[in-house]
Amino acid sequence: MILQPILDLVAICAAQGIRQVVLSPGSRCAPLTLAFARHPEMEVRTISDERSAGFIALGMAQQLKQPVVLVCTSGSAVLNYYPAVAEAFFQQIPLLILTADRPPEWVDQWDGQTIFQEEVYGKHVKKSFRFPDSFAHLDQVRHAHRISNEAIHLSRQFPAGPVHLNIPLREPFYPEEGETFNFPTHPPVVTLESPEIRLSDASLSKLKSELASFQRILLVPGQQKESPALLAVIERLALSQQAVVVADSLSNLQGKGTITLHDHWLGLEELQGELAPDLVISFGKSIISKSLKLFLRKQDIQHWHIQPDGQAKDTYAGLTRILGSEPLEFLTWLAAQLPTMQSGYAQRWQQLEEQVATILPKALEEAEFGEYRAVKQVLEALPAAVQLHVANSMAIRYVNFLGRRIQEICCNRGTSGIDGSSSTAVGAAFVRTSLVTLITGDMAFFYDRNAFWHNYTMSNLRVIVLNNHAGGIFRLIDGPARQPELEEFFETKQSLSAKSLASEYGFHYASVTTSEELESALLRFYEPSLQPKIIEITSSSPGNADILKQIKGSISASLVN
Repeated sequence: MILQPILDLVAICAAQGIRQVVLSPGSRCAPLTLAFARHPEMEVRTISDERSAGFIALGMAQQLKQPVVLVCTSGSAVLNYYPAVAEAFFQQIPLLILTADRPPEWVDQWDGQTIFQEEVYGKHVKKSFRFPDSFAHLDQVRHAHRISNEAIHLSRQFPAGPVHLNIPLREPFYPEEGETFNFPTHPPVVTLESPEIRLSDASLSKLKSELASFQRILLVPGQQKESPALLAVIERLALSQQAVVVADSLSNLQGKGTITLHDHWLGLEELQGELAPDLVISFGKSIISKSLKLFLRKQDIQHWHIQPDGQAKDTYAGLTRILGSEPLEFLTWLAAQLPTMQSGYAQRWQQLEEQVATILPKALEEAEFGEYRAVKQVLEALPAAVQLHVANSMAIRYVNFLGRRIQEICCNRGTSGIDGSSSTAVGAAFVRTSLVTLITGDMAFFYDRNAFWHNYTMSNLRVIVLNNHAGGIFRLIDGPARQPELEEFFETKQSLSAKSLASEYGFHYASVTTSEELESALLRFYEPSLQPKIIEITSSSPGNADILKQIKGSISASLVN
């Protein structure tokens, strides 16, 4: 017999606008599985590997900006969601995690498939709820209804994020023969009206008077979804030279007049004095550029961070003011207040941007073929409407080194792990009709190979694998690069090829080792296809490190001489 409050939970999800469900097979979760599968408004997918399932749901929710439901059985299945849960928490992506559990009297009693599931995700969820394990009293039913609504609202409220419902279930798990599922026509729904988040007139008046004392204003947007309205305001501030806007690729705000090649000069001591701001205004989440972070942490400056919920996010170790406002609201006001900077500060940043924009393509053209040149070729061939997903480690750094992008870029920088990059891109491809391209390193690609282990089409997915048969980033980090154990214990050399995986999962596959082969492979890469496609670019880890150091040295020498 399927318990009515379980059917009510599914009906409440539907009434609250949730449509997408990712579940993994199991018996303890059968009541949840059957309820979601049989609800007419739910689109349900099954992914056997819970770790991949978690990131696929994350990728879907990232696109939809709505909660996606995750359902799994009890025991270690719950733990396998954890990497995606942590990523969703720090990336502020809404997930509703429903974990089936043994009833409390059987936990820690040597019963099968049982762990301590209550609050298992700790601080990496916004809140953890325990569903009632009995519905003998009407108050227990009402309690189930209340926390179902509360969990959904909490996942959406700023900052959005994962919410956990642990659901103890007793046998029988399966409906009796002839039993029908009676979803309520009008489930008990609680609506939420959210207030606008903006600064008061008195606060804005005070800020306006303070702004007059600053001559070198730097705007630093962090990771966020693309926003045409926000981009328009950022371009206005940058083009009018009211502020210098330093935009990493993950900000999705690399517009006209913004600085995007800063990684090539911010580490140069000779330039830091003339580039130091007296006010930094930041918003969004993390940034890629370590040189930008280190540069700002050295400065004795005022730092204002725009954070709608008022939490202190002191990324640059100098926070002086939290602005409790939506970024668009505040920056629109700011653009109406600031005059053009007269000190030549903005012109100096633009001069450096233009110099690197001239030097970098020539340096890459003269360098040997490797990952750096390959990523440049891939980005140049990328259609404007493609959404670009990028794995961590060197893949995202190459993209950031190469400057301005017009495509939306997604990367799992909440925890900066390599474990779910492919699955996140697959989740995005599930709910988008346009093309999704993933640029990934070999370690991230093979680590997450179960992203492709399912029965759903991904004809709009394109994958670029940078295979140097090692974790090449460790050659660029001074510590491990100097150790004799580098190759065995840090790079972890491997001899795998994506060709076998492509054959196993039905991808169109091409292997390239030269610029000419890559150019040829890209010609038809984005043409419509019934199959997803992979291009594997094979190179040498030591060679890639040498190329990067050579180009970096060439640019540095040109800028300081």
